[in-house]
Amino acid sequence: MTLADVAALAGVSKATASRAMNQPQLVAPATRRRVEEAAATLGFSVNRAARALAKGSTGLVSIVVPTLENTFFTPIIQGAQRAAEAGDLHATVAVLPGETEAERERLMRLADQVDGFVLASPRSSGTFLRSLAERKPLVTVDRQIEGLPSVIADTPKALSGLVSGLVAAGHTRIAYVGGPEGSWMDGRRFRAIEAAAGDSCDVVVLGPVPPVFRSGVALARELAATRATAVIVYASAIALGLLFALEREGVAVPGDLTVASADDLAVGLLEGLGVTALHVDADRVGETAMSTLLAMLSTGSAPAPLHQRVAVPLHWPHAEPAP
Repeated sequence: MTLADVAALAGVSKATASRAMNQPQLVAPATRRRVEEAAATLGFSVNRAARALAKGSTGLVSIVVPTLENTFFTPIIQGAQRAAEAGDLHATVAVLPGETEAERERLMRLADQVDGFVLASPRSSGTFLRSLAERKPLVTVDRQIEGLPSVIADTPKALSGLVSGLVAAGHTRIAYVGGPEGSWMDGRRFRAIEAAAGDSCDVVVLGPVPPVFRSGVALARELAATRATAVIVYASAIALGLLFALEREGVAVPGDLTVASADDLAVGLLEGLGVTALHVDADRVGETAMSTLLAMLSTGSAPAPLHQRVAVPLHWPHAEPAP
């Protein structure tokens, strides 16, 4: 069955039948119902692949993340998928760090199969990402590169406020557990923490480590040796591992040590665990990034502003004790 058959049965032109199928808001309700009933009677369904081909596009967009171990990326994928569906596009997920030559080649091949990318690539070179953007439109997530659109959760700004609060409470030595080696965002977070600490508070760096539970478990004794009275960790999964190990060592949190996390994605707001956490709406980050990409595909131009920030509130679960 073809669209012409549907139009004939519904008593409308082929153009009207097409609008009823693809842009129903442009067709009178009664006409739309006639077309839908005719399509159901004939067993006709829209061939989206053929429609995309006619438009010179694939109808596909790709969400690229470096790993699925880091809980930060799960809600980003969910938010981006939802925005893609709202834009009548299908989103695929690719797990590619983009660090090795083989991974970069795979991304370049993928560019031939999709219309654009929402890309979280904290350690890919800027040169490579610019060359990828020359092939297909892309929006980077939590990574800012000159000339490329980005959507970033503003954790550095929130961490600056967190450290100011810790210093005001009397902490003079803070430890920072860094994230993956070479991560663009990790460097920005550390610089924000160091600037907020100023001359009145020492910052000791541990890591870099993968943002997973086992990293926190492994760091507990090294953290104790720093004699820090507060620790800020790159990801909540690390915080959970650290809490597990500290409990085995008999360290009370927050009584003996203040533990803070740069996100709360592993277990919500980390309620009941005595952890201070930033509330990162990663779902919104993914949705905003995909919406930006869809606008770029529609208009053919870069968004304004080029770099977007998603605010990150700070959650204090308790009154911060003096060390």
